[in-house]
Amino acid sequence: MNVEEPWYIKDLKLDSISKNLDIWLDFRRGSKFPCSKCGKPNCPAYDTKEKVLRHINYFQYSTYLHCRVPRVKCSNCGVLQIRVPWARELSHFTLQMEATILELAKKMPVLQAGNFLGEEDKKLWRVIHHYVDEARSKEDFSDVSVIGTDETSRKKGHNYLTIVADFEDSKVIFACEGKDSSTITSFSEDLQNHNGDPSNIRKVCCDMSPSYISGISTELLNAEITFDKFHVMQAMNEAVNEVRIEEQKKNKELKNTKFIWITKKENLTEKQMKRLLELQNQKLETSKAYNIKESLGKFWECKSREEAEQYLKRWYFWATHSRLEAVIEVAKTIKAHWNGILNYFNSRITNGILEGMNSIVQLIKRNARGFKNTRYFINMIYLKIGKLDFKLPT
Repeated sequence: MNVEEPWYIKDLKLDSISKNLDIWLDFRRGSKFPCSKCGKPNCPAYDTKEKVLRHINYFQYSTYLHCRVPRVKCSNCGVLQIRVPWARELSHFTLQMEATILELAKKMPVLQAGNFLGEEDKKLWRVIHHYVDEARSKEDFSDVSVIGTDETSRKKGHNYLTIVADFEDSKVIFACEGKDSSTITSFSEDLQNHNGDPSNIRKVCCDMSPSYISGISTELLNAEITFDKFHVMQAMNEAVNEVRIEEQKKNKELKNTKFIWITKKENLTEKQMKRLLELQNQKLETSKAYNIKESLGKFWECKSREEAEQYLKRWYFWATHSRLEAVIEVAKTIKAHWNGILNYFNSRITNGILEGMNSIVQLIKRNARGFKNTRYFINMIYLKIGKLDFKLPT
């Protein structure tokens, strides 16, 4: 508890009925303290105010600290309350208790943590907001140069958050509501507020969203955009499934086979692989779309940009002459984003890190069963995957 002179433990009471442990702290008579504002030493006590703070449990006992916190009279600043070494000003908890709250909040919903500790969840949220905001205010983004951005759903319906990750440190450095170009503007402003420079951003990985492209082109002038290969393949998988849905109207064997057409072969079970081969032996439009998709998958294995561009040109010709409308639409989308897709062979970056983070974000949302407002959700994202330094007792 950092109880050092002139502080001492004056008394304690263990109540086996209420399961409470009460500890009384006091300071030596005639003690002097530094001013909490200017730091001037040896200021005499002016008066005291009784405070009760929740401390970490000792075994099954809820522990409370009772202490007389003095106000001192400083010749420079007047009468001010001092800072005690075991708690921050205006908090209902000790520093060790706040550290416990943050650790519990990383591992379980805040409401559940509150029930576990016997405290109202709104008190826990005050602690979380304070430390997340404080830790983020001290973040230094001066070295950030390679980022990824993606959207994630906030709740059912068209409610989204935009998340930006620093690829070098594998952590979320920014999150805000929405998925339009203004989110990139907000990121640029936040970056500058943390010693970052938008002109230092050299590489950005994102999906083919026009809003993100517009925002990056406007705010991050030196950034080379790499379109995420997983989003490109996702678009191709959707095209294959569209072909399957249309064809199953004539061929009932294609019903309930979506998974085997959009999943990598190595991830299929033996039974699923056998079923895929059986269907491929038929002259199906879905098989044609599947083969075009598999060919696009091999595109990412090219060794250089030059080799990749020649490969993509041949693939594009095949896809646009397939007479499969959904496949042709994807090919046209790829053509419209040609350079950004080929930039992968310069940057070798993907949003794989962000996809993993997105999974955690969705788990946070499901476990909490919703949040009071966006600030709660965003601060929980920072708490869990922002790698923030809270400088609290361990």
